[in-house]
Parts: sequence; structure tokens; C-alpha cells
Amino acid sequence: MTDRFRSHVRLAARIILALALTVPLGIAGAALSGIGHRWVDILAQFTGPALIAAVGGLAAAGLLRSRILIGAAVVVCGLVLAAGAPQWAPSRGEAEAEAGSKGFSLYSANLHALNTDVEAMATSIAAADADVVVLIEVGDAPAAAIDQVLTGYPYRAANIRMDRPSGAARSIIASRRPLQDIGLVVPGLSVVGAVVETPIGPVTVAGVHMTRPWPYQIQWEQIRQAEGLSAWARSIAGPVIAAGDFNSVSSARIGRIIKQDGGLIPAPGWPGTWPTRLPAIAGITIDQVWRTPDLALVDRRLGLPTGSDHRPVITRFVRTASPAA
Repeated sequence: MTDRFRSHVRLAARIILALALTVPLGIAGAALSGIGHRWVDILAQFTGPALIAAVGGLAAAGLLRSRILIGAAVVVCGLVLAAGAPQWAPSRGEAEAEAGSKGFSLYSANLHALNTDVEAMATSIAAADADVVVLIEVGDAPAAAIDQVLTGYPYRAANIRMDRPSGAARSIIASRRPLQDIGLVVPGLSVVGAVVETPIGPVTVAGVHMTRPWPYQIQWEQIRQAEGLSAWARSIAGPVIAAGDFNSVSSARIGRIIKQDGGLIPAPGWPGTWPTRLPAIAGITIDQVWRTPDLALVDRRLGLPTGSDHRPVITRFVRTASPAA
């Protein structure tokens, strides 16, 4: 290989890397812009993969020994981190000074309607050892074996079974302590609601499954659902948690609606929850857990696999020392 040929190869590699860095740069720009247009919003969902791409670009720039590309990659990494910060590191709230171990944990998961791995579901829920369980897209297989899936959770609320091309499904809230089904209805939204008795008192819990975003569904549907959920959350006195599959990261336009109109705060969105074929560090957190400011988040982690393409989320809450977010 001649020196001239090597020079051409290095030049080509640098040009390719420079072009590749424009992808995470564009995603960061979309997320940071705050623009709610559908084309911008769909890009803003991918900050997790964008960070991995930017870090990979920085490593490649180092191998190519290009100071210009190293500098560019550092800038792109910084912009992606800034874009992802609102979803990866939101406020957790300040716990009560005397909260101690007095709190409750919540397990939430999209089980995927066609998933038949009942054993994996039961194992994941049992290992989480949560006080409250929120399940979305409960298909016919787990529904037929619900006592096995929800062993130790005798108190349950569920919405109606929905027949869909992607598989019949329903949503369930289950608890170790008594709960009251509130018959929650939000127009156009698949949702179930209950007031659950917890160690810190009654908490209103909603199990939410929003429709897929544009271009997979009409662009306004998610917005209408977010506005309806927000109006409901604002109408409830006392602690509220909305958990499930929102088909959006918390920092994009749907999350901004829920924050601003609903007054809810998201749990951290890292590591990611979807899809499971990607490593969690590169995943997209569309499986959200939102809370009112009177609850402080103590912990957020991922649960064991359920056979779904979504990872479960386990969160723990105590009362907050202050209502400020």
C-alpha cells in the first residue's frame, strides 16, 4: 500500500466520520430546540442512541488522530448530553427528613400483547418485590394465568379487553394492599386507574398506554391523549402516579405537555427501556413513570426481562419534604 493510497483512505475515513457526526448533532439540535413539529419531535426521541453514536465518533476520531474531528466529536457529545439531561436527570424531589424506609415501590411494564412467556413475567414481578404493579398490554396468555403472574397481589383493577390487529390486550393495576378502581376514562387513551393504599397513605395510580407517534399514527392523537391525561392529573387531590408506555421520551413534546399541563415529574430515563434488542444504555425510554411533586423518587432501576420488547421499570417513592419540583 503506497503512502498516497493511505493518505486517500485516511481522508475518506475522515469525511465519512464527519458526515456520520451530523446524525447525533441533528438529533441533539432537534431535542434542544423545543420545537414541537412532528418532524423535529420524532428526531428528539433518539437521544439515547445519539449519545452512543457520538461517543463512538469520538473514539473513531481519536483513532484517526484528527484534532479537528476530535474537537467536533467532543462538541457533539456535549450537545447530546445537554439534550438528554432533562430526561436522564430530572429532579427526584427532596424526601421527608423522617421518611426512613417508609415508602412504596412500583413495578411497571409493557408485556407486549403477543408475549406468551408467562413464567418470565411471573419471575420478573416476583423478583421486583414491589408494593404496586402496573401492567400494560396484558395479552390473552398472561390474562388466562393472571393468578400465577400476580401471585401475592390479590387486589386488582383492569380496563376492558381490546381487540387489535397487534393482539388483544388490557391493562391492570395490582396491589398487595386494598385498592379502589376509579373507572378512569380519558377519551382516546387506553388507561386504567385506581386509588391504592400504600404505607404513606392513598395514592392515585394510572396505568397508561399511549398510541404510537407519527408517522405510525395520526400526529395529533398522542397530543390529545397527553392533554386529557394532564387535565385528569390536575383534577386529583393528593399523590398521583402515571406509569406505563407513553411511546415518547419525557423530554419531547408529549413529555412537555405532561410537565406543563399536568404538573407531573418524570423518573429518570436512563438506562433505556425499548427495544430490548438494543443494550439498555442505548435504549429509548418510552416506558415512563410520572409523579406529582408531593412524592420524592428514591430509586429507579430496570427489572428482569419479561419476554417483551420493553424492559420493566421499578421505582420507589416517599413523601417529599416540600411540594417544589
